Amino acid sequence: MITSHIYPEDTPVKTESEYSASFPPVVGDKPRILILGTLPGQESLRQQQYYAHPRNAFWKILFRIFNTKFASDYETRLTLIKKNQVALWDICRLGVRKGSLDSDIRQEIPNAIPGLIAAHPTLTNIFFNGKKAELLFGKYFGWETHIAHKTLLSTSPANATYTFEQKLANWQQIKCG
Repeated sequence: MITSHIYPEDTPVKTESEYSASFPPVVGDKPRILILGTLPGQESLRQQQYYAHPRNAFWKILFRIFNTKFASDYETRLTLIKKNQVALWDICRLGVRKGSLDSDIRQEIPNAIPGLIAAHPTLTNIFFNGKKAELLFGKYFGWETHIAHKTLLSTSPANATYTFEQKLANWQQIKCG
């Protein structure tokens, strides 16, 4: 259930034009896995592509997991996830954020995740790209009992605590999803 977001009196409420907006979901036939991020970063917004920052490990990880030669072409990337029954979306439909750090997201408005889940009964697993995505999901939707949830290491370059190889090993879990 989506809850209202109440702002403290001293929090200025932004107009919709001051928000960053997410992209439509990427969903192919009979998705089994839903990967949820938070909100596109500045480079992704500029390019109008999920995970467009060249140092974000998301696409490199997925190509390795699905044993496919890496491609920088965005349509090839989208085809890869659809072919492997992966859907992709963000928790936030809109949010105020300076820069690209998830910790800076404010005044977020969620996407209609429950509707996406209901429309795709083949979904069996939700994987969160980082802890902030998991926290926002719990804040707005609670937990779908019929779908397994797992939080993975953020693929963001800001998550420099972990190496690419550590992130890749952690993300291997989606193959079992």
